[in-house]
Order: sequence, then C-alpha cells, then structure tokens
Amino acid sequence: MDIVVQWLLLNTIALSLLIFIILLLKKALTKHMSIKTHYKIWFFLFVPLFVSVLPWNYLGLGEGIQYIKNVLTFTGKTSAQSEYKSGGLTESNDTSTDLIRDFSVSVHNSTPEYVSQLVFAVWIIGMVLCLAILIYSNYQLNKLKKSAVFIKNNKINVLLEECKEVVGIKRNIILKETPLITTPITFGIFKPYILVPSNIQAVFTLKEIKYVLLHELTHHKNKDMLVNYVMGIFQIVYWFNPLLWYSLKRIRIDRELACDDSVLNLLDESGYIEYGHTIIRFAHKKQEKSFELFASGIGGTKQQIKQRIQSIANFSKASSLLKWKSKVICMFLGILVLVITPLTTVLAASNDVFHFDGKNTTYEDLDTYFKGYKGSFVLFDAANNQFQIYNRKLSEQRVSPDSTYKIYSGLFALESNIISKNNSEQTWNGKSNPYKEWDKDHNLTSAMSNSVNWYFQHLDQKIGEKHLQAYFNKVNYGNKDMSGGLDTYWMESSLKVSPIEQVLLLHELSENKFDFKAENVEAIKEAMLIDDQKDKRLYGKTGTGTINGKNVNGWFVGFVNKGEHSYYFAINIQNHGTEASGSKAMEIAKQILKDKNIY
Repeated sequence: MDIVVQWLLLNTIALSLLIFIILLLKKALTKHMSIKTHYKIWFFLFVPLFVSVLPWNYLGLGEGIQYIKNVLTFTGKTSAQSEYKSGGLTESNDTSTDLIRDFSVSVHNSTPEYVSQLVFAVWIIGMVLCLAILIYSNYQLNKLKKSAVFIKNNKINVLLEECKEVVGIKRNIILKETPLITTPITFGIFKPYILVPSNIQAVFTLKEIKYVLLHELTHHKNKDMLVNYVMGIFQIVYWFNPLLWYSLKRIRIDRELACDDSVLNLLDESGYIEYGHTIIRFAHKKQEKSFELFASGIGGTKQQIKQRIQSIANFSKASSLLKWKSKVICMFLGILVLVITPLTTVLAASNDVFHFDGKNTTYEDLDTYFKGYKGSFVLFDAANNQFQIYNRKLSEQRVSPDSTYKIYSGLFALESNIISKNNSEQTWNGKSNPYKEWDKDHNLTSAMSNSVNWYFQHLDQKIGEKHLQAYFNKVNYGNKDMSGGLDTYWMESSLKVSPIEQVLLLHELSENKFDFKAENVEAIKEAMLIDDQKDKRLYGKTGTGTINGKNVNGWFVGFVNKGEHSYYFAINIQNHGTEASGSKAMEIAKQILKDKNIY
C-alpha cells in the first residue's frame, strides 16, 4: 500500500510539474506556436502515466530499472519505507521449541499504519465516485443513441458524404437526429456517431449544416474521441489534483480551437465569416454538461464561443516558419518528458522486489498449509538445481529479515575476527532484558538458539557500519539498506530480503561461494543446527517481526542435509488477521518438509 501511495505521489509531482511547464510555454511562446500545437502539446501529459504502469518486470526490464535506480542513487540503497524507533521492549507471546527460541522485540512505528490505509481508502473512494460519474455520462450517451433516428433528408446524407471526402474520412459515420439535444455532438471510437438536434433542418440552412458536419467530422479526424477517454482515465486517477482539473478544462478549449482551425483550413476566406456565424448561433444554447466527458461538439459556453470567434476573426493559415517553430517547441517538450518520465518511473519503482528469472522452477499450490496466513515457501534442491515455489509474488517480495539476519551478523563477526569458532563469548552488560534467557553471557551457539538481540547488536557495533555495508555488498544481501540505524535496521526497518534471496544466500553460504574462511562457515552452520538424526540434519533460524506489540512477520529459513542431497528452504508468513511469527512459520515449514519426505 505504501508503494502505491509513493507511486501516486511521485506521479502527481511529475504531472503537476509538466502542467506548469506546458502552461508556461503556452504563455511565453503563444505567438510562436500554431493553434494545433497549443492543443497537441497537452498530449505529453499522458506519457508519464502510461509509461509508469507498463509491466516492466514482465517485459524483462525490471533489472534495467533497478540498475538505473542504483546509478541515480549512487549507492544502490533506498530509503526506508518507514522510520521506526526502538520500542519499549514489548515481549512477544510466541512459544519456543526446545532447540530454537523465537524471541522478538517490538518496535514502534512512528507513522501509524492506519494513516496510509486512510489515504489509500480516500483515494479509492474518490476514484469510485469519478468512475460512477463517467459511467453515468456514458449511460446518458446510450440514452441519446436510443432516442435518435436516422435523418430521412437525402440532401443531408449526401452532404455528409461530401464533407467526409473534404475532411479525409473514409470510415462509416452514423448521422442521426434527436430531440434531446440542442447542439450537435459527436462521440464513439469504434462506432462513431454524429447526433444533431431534430430541428436542425428547420432552423439551419444546408450551408450552415455543412459547417456543422465539417466541425464534427474534424473531431473524428483528430481522434478527439480517444483523447476524451484518456482524459477520463486521468480524472479517475488524479481526481484530487485541482491543477489537473484546470488543465483538462484548458484542453477542451484548445481542442475546439484546434478543430475550428482545421475546418477553416478547408474553407476559402468567404467561408470564415459564415462558419463564425454558425458557431455564434449556438452561443445561447445550453451546454449538455453530462455529455461533454465523452462527447465533443460545436457548442460551448458563451465564454468559449467568444474565445473561438476571436480566434476565427484572427485566423490566418500557419506559415512555414510558424510550423517549424511549433515542431521545435514540441521536440523540446518531448525531450523534457523523456527526462522526467524515466526519473519518476525509476523513483517509483520499488527495490522491495527481487527479480527472479524463474528458471528451473516449479510453482506449486500449498494453500492448505497456509490457512489463516498469506505467505510464501521456497525450496531449492541443490542436487537437481530445481526450485519449488509457493506464491511467486510473495516469494520475490522483500520484507524485513528480523532475527534471520543474525546468521550473517555472526558470520561477519567471525570474518572480522571479532569472535572465533572457539572464542565467541560476549559478556552481558547486566541490564535486564525482556527474556531471562538473554540475561547472561552468551556464545555464538547459545545466542543463535535463544535469538539474543543484544549479542548480535554488540557484534554489529564492533564490526562497524562501513564494514557491514561492505559485507552486505559482497553477499548481495537483499536491498542492503542499513539506513534504519545500526541497532535496529534488521528489525522491521530498512533492511529487506525476499524468501528466494534467503534460499540463494543459504546455498551460497553453505557451499562457501562467498569465499569466506571455511572454519567460519562451519561455525555458523553448527550454530544453526536444530536437529541431528541418523541420516539427516536440520539447520535453521526463525525470525519474528513485531510492530507496536503485534506480530506481523514470521520467518523460518534453513537447510536440510539428507545423505548426498541438500535442500535449502525459506518460509515467510505475514499477518493476515492472524498474527504471524517465526514459531508458526517453522511449524508450517516442518510439515511441508515432512510431507515432501525431506525431513
């Protein structure tokens, strides 16, 4: 949800910036742009929205977006999604097993979750209301179509075909009349319509009707119906942005001016005045507001009619110089959009997703194991180089590692010679902790099995942020983001990792592909040992994320050595009505491993 809000905010900023630039250009370079260019430069507004919603990941461009983002941010880091502060050491109610304890410390979220939920809900409600208005507008058009009848006057139908030829339209255009409108309107993308008032034959001359038809056909020629629908999408998404509403109003005015300009280019000078008089005759007509969202027409408000008449009075065909100036301005704006659009796309693209290629992977349904939880299970059979994954989306979603990070904290401390395999004890400072099991001196094995926070925070402090960051870069750990503070960045804070990455990391660690000292890797594996049976060994570490006293994130990661085979696994469950914990994750994982006859 935070990602959606972030995307919306960035695109709103980019959109508002573009609107300001376009208004500035129109104001500063009015005389250097043709009337059509004044209308067409608005189309650049539509680019960022559609580019940002492209399925980059499925187009195979996700890694490219991530690479650009790393370049732009220089370090490859992202800011934390939320800033958390250490809470009051709220004790987890989770149970523990005899071999591994799942202790967690609650953190306080300084930005209540309901704030983003409220913002999201208000946005959705606004979109629903705007969508309802658009649906009603479309409903009104359907009523018009049902009320309309074909014009029996053959002269007008012949005139329509003549006007189509003049404008350059070959497709079929349905011309009907209806008593429900007072000004002609045109609409429809795939099945275009022109509707005229029933009394048009009695009130207007055939020549005036010709101008009306030229105007309406030009709207079809300019694809203005399609623009109306795109504007409708913008209204739905950015309904809260008053700048957008103002720009849409300006687009409608410029659309009519551009249409008039196109018609005048089809006429000789004697027709300019007659065309203007035809428009003036609609000045006293009431504009059908409910239709204008999807329909265009020759009518408009009195102010719009006045502006159009002034434009017609000043009309002159665009010179070659003006056309070239207009092209240069469009090119400049196009380049600007090309710069802004990737920036917003990259910044809006979250690096909270790991882009997995999906090779050698079987996706399976394990819903029955996850009742009451949403989550993912990833299993890697190293001997056969085969993945089995439940819930592809969440298997790539990065979340806080919580206590599973302690595997690497211990490893980095061993590599930094802060502790060693035979001398890993750290002295308790005497301060009381939320769990009595923590209130004593610990070595690596006891600290790992009791998930002792102070032990690994002590190790991290000794390693230092600079060296820790280097280790994160070396093993490519998740998003490698330590901005959440040296003591808490791994507890529902900035550091995030996906279940697939957890499995890949464990495999590479176990195979020592990071080129660490072999005895250090063995020391970590021994500290992770949970169960040792005759022909198989289970290694693992739980992790629980607790925010404001509520367990929201449960991990169990590890591997099974069974004969000549090694299986690496990671399960993550998220709060979904039922609180999620590492203990529950371990319970589900062990059942899956048992049913797969692995452990």
